[in-house]
Amino acid sequence: MFTSSKYNPDVLSCLANLSSDEVFTPPQLVNQILDLLPEVIWTDKNATFLDPVCKTGVFLREIAKRLDAGLEKQIPDRQERINHIFRKQLFGIGITELTSLLSRRSVYCSKTANGKYSVCEIFDNPKGNIRFERIEHFWNNGRCAFCGASEANYERGEKLETHAYEFIHTENPEEILDMKFDVIVGNPPYQLSDGGFGRSASPIYHKFLQQAKKLNPRYLTMIIPARWFGGGKGLNEFRAEMLNDDRIRKIVDYEDATEVFPGVSIAGGICYFLWERDTAGQCEVVNIYNDTQTTSTRPLNEFSTFIRHSNAIPIVRKVLAKREKLMCEQVSSYKPFGLRTYAKPQKTGDIILHWQKGEGPYKRSEITAGLEMIDKWKVISSRSGHEHAGDPGKGGQRRVLSKIEVLPPGTICTETYLVIGTYEKEAEAINLVAYMHTRFFRFLLSLFMYSHSITRDTYAFVPILDMSKSWTDEKLYKKYGLTKDEIAFIESKIRSMEPNNE
Repeated sequence: MFTSSKYNPDVLSCLANLSSDEVFTPPQLVNQILDLLPEVIWTDKNATFLDPVCKTGVFLREIAKRLDAGLEKQIPDRQERINHIFRKQLFGIGITELTSLLSRRSVYCSKTANGKYSVCEIFDNPKGNIRFERIEHFWNNGRCAFCGASEANYERGEKLETHAYEFIHTENPEEILDMKFDVIVGNPPYQLSDGGFGRSASPIYHKFLQQAKKLNPRYLTMIIPARWFGGGKGLNEFRAEMLNDDRIRKIVDYEDATEVFPGVSIAGGICYFLWERDTAGQCEVVNIYNDTQTTSTRPLNEFSTFIRHSNAIPIVRKVLAKREKLMCEQVSSYKPFGLRTYAKPQKTGDIILHWQKGEGPYKRSEITAGLEMIDKWKVISSRSGHEHAGDPGKGGQRRVLSKIEVLPPGTICTETYLVIGTYEKEAEAINLVAYMHTRFFRFLLSLFMYSHSITRDTYAFVPILDMSKSWTDEKLYKKYGLTKDEIAFIESKIRSMEPNNE
C-alpha cells in the first residue's frame, strides 16, 4: 500500500457498485473531497478521522497516504508512523459485513487487521479500527423508528443483510466509538425502499449528516445526492436546516452525476460539501457541467430552495421583485379530481375522463374532488418532466415539460396530470399553453427540478400573469428587465418548444 503513490490500475476504481443507491467512491473523487480540508490537518498527529459509512475503505486509505507523507518529519520511522496512523487516527464503521471486510482489506492490506500481511503491527483484534456490528431495525407500526425502512421489505431473518446501518440506528452516536473526531468523511447510502406504491423509496443520506453533526467534529465532508437542493421525499426540514447553516463553507455541485460516478444515473446530480464547526460565513458554490466550472460566493438561504446556477439568481430576484402571485398557488395538487393513475373510463357517463391511453365516459356523481374545475377550460400537464431523471441533454439544455393539453368543459383527468390553470374562456387556456411553451416559463420551472417529477411546488418561481394576453419570450424578457447575458443564459439552458409540443 505504501510502497508507491501510483496504482495501475487501482482496484478500488474497478469495482462494480453494489447498487445505484450504494455507490463505491472512485479514488480520484475521494481525493477531490479530501482537498477541501486544510493542509495543516495532514501534519497533525493528534487529528482523528472517522468514516461512519465504510464501503471500500477508500476514504481511510487515501487519508492514510496523506498522513504518511505529512507526519514523516514528526515520526521518521515508517513502521512506527504507520502503526500510529492506523491505531490512533483512523476509524471506520462498515455499512455491511461485506463492506467491512472489503474496507479492512484495502486499508490494512489484509483480511484481518492483525493478520500476517497487515501493514499495522499493533492490533490485537481482527477488526482493527473498522468495526461492524449487525444491527436490527426497530419496528414500529411496520416501519423502522430510526431509518423508516419497511418491515415488509427488511425483516429478513438472520441469514440476510438487514441494511440497518449502525451509525443511524441510535439516538447517541457518540456511544458507538466513545471518542471525539476532528474529521468525519464518507459517502453514505442514499435511500431505502419504504414499501410504498411501485418502487417507492425514501432518502436516508441526510440522517448520516445529522448524526455526524451530533459528534461535533471540526470538519465534516460527505458526498450526497443533490436532490435536497429543491426536492426529495421528506427532505423539507433537512433542506431548511442545510440552507440556514452558515458553517457550510463550500459546495461542489455536479449537475450530471455520471461525471463523478461513470455509468450511474442519480436524479438531480451529486454534490459534496465542507462543513466547518468553528467558522461561519457565505458559501463558495462550484457548479460543474461538461467540465465547465462556475464559481460564486453567496448565502445559501436567500430562497427556500437552493439555486444551483449562480447566473439564475439575479433573474429570480427580478421576477420576485414584482411581488406577483405565483403559480404554485393555482396549480392543482396530486389527484386533481381524486382519480389515481390506473383509473379508466367507464361504460357510460355524463363527463369525459382523459387518461394516459385516451378518453372515455365517466360518471360525474363519482367525482369527489375538483368539482369546481369540471365545467371550465383546463390546461393540464404531465407530472413527469421530459428529461430522464430531470437531467439535461447532451448540450446542457432541457425541454422540462412533457405533455401539455387543453381540456374542454366537462372533461377531467387522472393523477397522471396536474391542472395548471382553469378558465371560463378557451382563449385564456390557449394563452396559458403559449406561456408554458416560453423558455422563460420553463427556465423558472427547471430551478426546482432535481428529478423527473413535477409537483405544485415546482411552480414556485413562476408568476401568474394576465391570460387575456398572449405572452412570448420577448415580451417576458422586456417585462422583467432581463439583460442580454441573462437572456443568453436562459436560452443556453432551455430548448425551444413549438406549439405542437415538439
